[in-house]
Amino acid sequence: MRICMIGTGYVGLVTGACLAENGNDVWCVDIDKEKVSNLQAGKIPIYEPGLEEIVKRNVAQGRLRFTTDLKEGVANSLFVFIAVGTPPNGDGSADLKFVFGVAEQIGQVMENYKIIVTKSTVPVGTTYRVKEILARELKKRKRPDVEFDVAFCPEFLKEGSAIEDFMKPDRIVVGTENSRTAEFLKELFAPFMMRENRFLSMSIPSAELTKYAANAMLATRISFMNELARFCERVGADIEEIRSGIGSDSRIGPAFLYAGIGYGGSCFPKDVRALIHSAEQSGNDLSILKTVEKVNQDQRNWFLEKINDFYEGKLEGRRFAVWGLSFKPHTDDMREAPSLQIIPSLLKSGAVIVAFDPVANNQAQKILGERQGLSYKDDPYEVLEGAEALILLTEWPLFRRPDFEKIKALLKAPVIFDGRNQYNPKRMDQMGFTCVGIGREINQTSKKINASKPSNGKIC
Repeated sequence: MRICMIGTGYVGLVTGACLAENGNDVWCVDIDKEKVSNLQAGKIPIYEPGLEEIVKRNVAQGRLRFTTDLKEGVANSLFVFIAVGTPPNGDGSADLKFVFGVAEQIGQVMENYKIIVTKSTVPVGTTYRVKEILARELKKRKRPDVEFDVAFCPEFLKEGSAIEDFMKPDRIVVGTENSRTAEFLKELFAPFMMRENRFLSMSIPSAELTKYAANAMLATRISFMNELARFCERVGADIEEIRSGIGSDSRIGPAFLYAGIGYGGSCFPKDVRALIHSAEQSGNDLSILKTVEKVNQDQRNWFLEKINDFYEGKLEGRRFAVWGLSFKPHTDDMREAPSLQIIPSLLKSGAVIVAFDPVANNQAQKILGERQGLSYKDDPYEVLEGAEALILLTEWPLFRRPDFEKIKALLKAPVIFDGRNQYNPKRMDQMGFTCVGIGREINQTSKKINASKPSNGKIC
């Protein structure tokens, strides 16, 4: 089939590349000339395992094309996907100007039947608005004879495993106005459902809300566990044991029950706020989601308080090693990453930070900029030299089974603030570490750490 993907951000690029990998002819359109030129040369603007190889292979074999010419992409395609950004406005609502702008352009150039599919995450009613814009632009051109259908097809891609998520989806949701459009889309996605039909066809409003509801539900589970973790520390319970206890219940399941320092990324924070705003616009108060968002923000402050309390409020001049900067492993995405709140707060308190991330160092430097007391290293152990403690912010596999004896030798004191509960505090205590986790008992049978004397703050 012939497909036009408008927007080569995370969703558009992964979707376009995976569709080409399955034999379709795909035109990916973007207004950024430099980005298009780089993509034509096989240079990928994001880090996503396996994506670069798929792009290079399909460009070389002629199935995947990148262009700035929207008219070219639309003219050659039956399916036209809108996959542009919907960044949040100041009030939390989704900024839809890029979606509506693309709809105008499509209406100005299409000459025959098209299926226009909104792929961007949008509030209920957006796809119908796209339909209105397309009809308006055709009327301006005196071409009301050009037929088209609209649909909404949300993405359910997890950064770091997006290729597998697309190739082996849990479900494919489409919102359509008629069975003909649904059948066309079912045929397009059939190669990804060879073993089992996971195609869910529903109304457009239901599909639009399904995307927001899914992310809001997952965010709710995370915030619930984080709030429960604080209670665990008050009463001597262990959140990891509780996770196992409730996760084994088939009605609950084990996914997204990990306590930590809160969710981040491009989806959960933005989508929770957008759903809250959308509900308010219709006269509904989603009070649970408002609390979910508050708990998520409070969790990072709570983690900072744990560090501050451990050193009795005396952070000035203390040097800390930070492992992990991206909002989750297997990506360089820094959007809403906990590190963007925690690191500046520690610096403001006078601490010195030396940080390492397997792939996100460059992105972090671009966002955080040049700051007094902040530096980066390209080796995870190099950041440890002379540091008061190790602060783990992202659960990269690299950090799960490190050389603890080497860590102890390099740190000024054997202290780890584990923001992702990667380490068992009892086991760490046996190895001579003080490990401060989330919702877990702190074992300190080892020698009491002298928390009153800061290091000299020098960066090696």
